[in-house]
Amino acid sequence: MNSEKENFQQKNYIQKSFYYRFSQFVGFLLGARFFVAILLTFALYVSTFFLFNQDETFRKFVFDFKVHGIIFCTVLTILAGGIINQFYDFEKDHIVKPFRTRIQSFIKQKYFLYAYLMLSIVSLGVAWMISHKVFAFFVVYQFFMWFYSHKLSRILILNNLTFVSLTLYPFFGMMVYYETFSKKVLLMAIFLFLILLCIDIVKDTLTKSVDKAFGYTTIPNYFKSKNTKIIIISLLIITIAVSMKLILRTGISGFMAYYFVGGLFVFILCIYLLLNYSRRSKFMTLNILRLWVFVGIIAMLLNGLEGKL
Repeated sequence: MNSEKENFQQKNYIQKSFYYRFSQFVGFLLGARFFVAILLTFALYVSTFFLFNQDETFRKFVFDFKVHGIIFCTVLTILAGGIINQFYDFEKDHIVKPFRTRIQSFIKQKYFLYAYLMLSIVSLGVAWMISHKVFAFFVVYQFFMWFYSHKLSRILILNNLTFVSLTLYPFFGMMVYYETFSKKVLLMAIFLFLILLCIDIVKDTLTKSVDKAFGYTTIPNYFKSKNTKIIIISLLIITIAVSMKLILRTGISGFMAYYFVGGLFVFILCIYLLLNYSRRSKFMTLNILRLWVFVGIIAMLLNGLEGKL
């Protein structure tokens, strides 16, 4: 009888231990925004090979370890940035993201900080081995990642502009590395910047009251709802104008042409939804724009494969 009881307790302990370790692992992935890092890595590889890299063959690209090293450093920096951001936003996330915060509670905050330091040091170490210029590039990137979480995320307009700029910073680095400067690339960068800016502002409208309570001065909690709606719709209209410019003046073709034409209808739909400006319509707009960014990555991949084959 005692033996059966001991076996039951041992199994129960193993199950609890497994659940605890698994929760810690999931909590760390969510804290580091691992899935966002995976998406950005995919986007970096696609844009690097099919947009910035105009001359190299696929074989040469595969064995270009300098490029892989830069992307590896970028991924580590993004993971570190996600960790330090959740460290500063921990109290706010208790309300905005209760499930994620609950999962993250299985890991002490000090371990997140240890992981942040380790990821940052490894990233800078690899960058130093690549070149001093790459090292300087990532020192700047990591500093602004930290400074955004520490200070800039609470400052009106700067919070949105800095967040979007940091998201695009690795792509800018690749553009400089390959010296790919053209009207088409510039317009595509502006297009992506505007979409990400719209996403960030719409996201802020959904956390308006919580942001205000925790001292985050965002566009939705500083301006009236009507003015915020006008700002978002104006940005979408500018994005439509940039899309039309890309279609008519840059000679863009293939899947990317279909993407930008389709984008005109997507942005008009978002404007229609925002005219209602209910919580449901804002949530739908946010997810439509996020999905359209992902569709853009797939369109670039298909367009690149079509052009290379």
